[in-house]
Amino acid sequence: MRVALISDLHANEVALSAVFRHIKRHGVDATICLGDVATLGPHPREVLDILKAQGCPCIMGNHDEFLLDAQLINGYTEAPIVKQAVDWCRNQLRPADFDFLRSFQTGLTLSLDAKTQLALFHGSPRSHMENLLATTPAEELDQLLGERRSTVMAGGHTHLQMLRQHRGTLLVNPGSVGMPFREFVMGKAPRVLPHAEYAMVFVESGEVSVQLQRVELDLEALRRATAAVDHPLRAGLLANYV
Repeated sequence: MRVALISDLHANEVALSAVFRHIKRHGVDATICLGDVATLGPHPREVLDILKAQGCPCIMGNHDEFLLDAQLINGYTEAPIVKQAVDWCRNQLRPADFDFLRSFQTGLTLSLDAKTQLALFHGSPRSHMENLLATTPAEELDQLLGERRSTVMAGGHTHLQMLRQHRGTLLVNPGSVGMPFREFVMGKAPRVLPHAEYAMVFVESGEVSVQLQRVELDLEALRRATAAVDHPLRAGLLANYV
């Protein structure tokens, strides 16, 4: 069984298309999205169209819910430019796009074989706004993960790739397709890396492995796509694509 995990697409069509091409070359049984698909970047409609065309199951991220409930973001950030970017993306969407967003699941657990389960969420199993980091203390991680454990547990949200073993469970963050961060920023302006990220989980003959992937992007295509649309974060994103 081979499962690709993508997360935090953030309306980056160029990066998402490159990742799906990379996944296709390697071959998988399923691709699952861990949320935050259609905000902040320049192409929210196009990213949603790709996910629908690929038949990709999606987990509800905090930014996905911000699109459905405009007031929810007020409890998450006070940054005006982030709110403006979410509002801009919401205004680009069609009624069918909101229907698709409402179909996202809060979590998902898959049986990869008779002994291996893969539990999926966005931030943590209990909240799509909580951060699981390589530096999170073990006792705090126990609280965040809850009592129900799987062989592999995977979430996004932090935009930082991670593979960590915690009390026998492999904890995975596939990173961000659309906005991978250089470091954890705690709400400050991030440095966005000029590549795309995702992860692959493999189970064969009872053996489990995880690969963190980086996908090279056509930076000129990324700059053109970002510059072509007048959205609030355009200048900040272009400054990273050098």
